[in-house]
Amino acid sequence: MKKKNTFFYIIIVVLLLVNGYYYVLPYFKNANKNLELVASEASINSNDLIDSYILSEEKTDKLYSGKIIEVTGFVKEVTFLNNRNTVILYSQNKTSGIICDIHPSQIEKVKNLKEHQKIIVKGICKGFLKDVVLLNCYIDLKLNE
Repeated sequence: MKKKNTFFYIIIVVLLLVNGYYYVLPYFKNANKNLELVASEASINSNDLIDSYILSEEKTDKLYSGKIIEVTGFVKEVTFLNNRNTVILYSQNKTSGIICDIHPSQIEKVKNLKEHQKIIVKGICKGFLKDVVLLNCYIDLKLNE
């Protein structure tokens, strides 16, 4: 009887480890990936990205979700809440924007950002709720045009 219980527990532990490896570990692999030197998979304007999500969220998710993308846009707001550096980009759609969670190494660039400044943000697209969410972002400053 004791051998059956031991065998059962070993099987449970092995199944938990396998599931953890395939389903949980991928969430942590990209968490602190240095995107500064990584090539982006797509480049798009902030207005076009939001319009694309509004027209067809499912189709746009397949194109961009989980991928490294570059978004060009204008700064709407910069926040420093809960030890998170966040930049929100404007869009023509008044109810949506792009929320960029900035990598901690970019703190000096974030502090120097001004409202309406044109920037390029490279980050991992996580999808669309009311806004598009980009994580682990790096900033490339552009001159206002």
